[in-house]
Amino acid sequence: MNEEEKYILDSIKGWVWSGFYSESDIREMLYDILEDGCAEDMLLASITHECAKKLLAEKEWPEITDFDRLHSVFYKLHEEGICALHNAGYTMSDGFEEVSEVVHDAPNGHYHSFCFYHGQDVESAVNGRGLMIAFGALENNEAKSMQIGKRVAESLGKAGFKVEWDGTITTRISLPAIDWKKRTA
Repeated sequence: MNEEEKYILDSIKGWVWSGFYSESDIREMLYDILEDGCAEDMLLASITHECAKKLLAEKEWPEITDFDRLHSVFYKLHEEGICALHNAGYTMSDGFEEVSEVVHDAPNGHYHSFCFYHGQDVESAVNGRGLMIAFGALENNEAKSMQIGKRVAESLGKAGFKVEWDGTITTRISLPAIDWKKRTA
């Protein structure tokens, strides 16, 4: 197995276990990174194998997972006017762009702030290294951004998460012990 195939297999595993993508989504994503000289049939078969392995594991998961609790927190924050996005792009800048798009499409004045995590954060969580959550006020206001950080951290703590945050707007909120188990939709 060559280095490209190892990289692609790791990507497939991450996509499957993130829970955000269907098997057909992952097949499409595979073709975006497939290199000449890679064993396409083997890689396609690994998608089916990894999806089956995850579905089997899901049967043993608790009824309510950490992701379910996170989703519940994000829903409540959304109801409070905080644009709370899961898997918002792949990078911080992608996340900010997605927040901007969602806020733009929402009724005027619905959102006053945001929180999100992006694809690299999901990869970290899937690999047992915790989840980082960005936050802030929509207007450039440090005091309001601090209030949002406190609100998000408090909500996550009340939901039972171990929360680490230094209380500044320059540091994201960390859920270092999240057990990433998102059921495939």
